[in-house]
Amino acid sequence: MLDWLHGDISVTSANRKSAAITGSARKIKDNAADWHNMMLRWDRLNEDGFMAVESIINMRRAQSDQLLLNNSSSPPPSSSSQHVGGASELQDKCLKLQEIVDKMAAVVTKMARLMTSQRGVEDLEAFQFGAEGRKTPLFHSWSTSEFGEISQVLLDSFRQELLLKQTILQEVAHTVTSDLCMVFLSCWLHQPFIPTQSRLRLEALLLETGHRPL
Repeated sequence: MLDWLHGDISVTSANRKSAAITGSARKIKDNAADWHNMMLRWDRLNEDGFMAVESIINMRRAQSDQLLLNNSSSPPPSSSSQHVGGASELQDKCLKLQEIVDKMAAVVTKMARLMTSQRGVEDLEAFQFGAEGRKTPLFHSWSTSEFGEISQVLLDSFRQELLLKQTILQEVAHTVTSDLCMVFLSCWLHQPFIPTQSRLRLEALLLETGHRPL
C-alpha cells in the first residue's frame, strides 16, 4: 500500500541543518519534507482504519446472521448475555475507528498550517520582488507560487478524503446491507479523493526541492 514511498528521503533535523540554503528556499524545502512525513502518517492511519472498518463489518455480519438464526429457531438461554457482549465489543471497535479518524483530522489540520506557512512565503516574496516575483527560481524551475498551488491541491484532496472517512465512521456500524458494506470498505482502502496524481504531485515537489535526486 505504501509502495509509492519506497526510497527514503533525508528529512531529519540534522540533514536540514547541513543544507546551505536559507530564507524562502529553506522554508519551502522544510515544508516539502513535512508534506512527505504527514502523508506517510496518513497512509499508516489509513491502513489501521481499513482493518478497523473490516472488523466492524465482519462483526455486523455475524450479528445479522445470528439474529436470523435466532428468529428461525428457539434461541439458547444465554443468547441475551451474548448479544450484550457483542454490542460492547462492537462499540469498542467503533471507538477505535473514531480514534483513528480523529488522528487523521489532526494530520489535515497540520497540512492546513503548512498551507498557511506557504502563503506567508508567497506574501514575503511578493513584498520583496513585486507582483512579477523573483527572476531566478529558488530551486530548479518552479516559481514560488507553484509550490503554493501544489500544496493547495494536496490539502483540498485530503480534506475531501477526511470528510469521506468521517461519513464511513458514522454509517458503517449501522449498515447491514452487504453491498453497501463493501462500498464502505472499498472507499476506505482506495481513497477516491487522493488519486495517484496526488502522489505524483508530492514526488514532483520532492524532486524540485532536492529531496529526491533528479
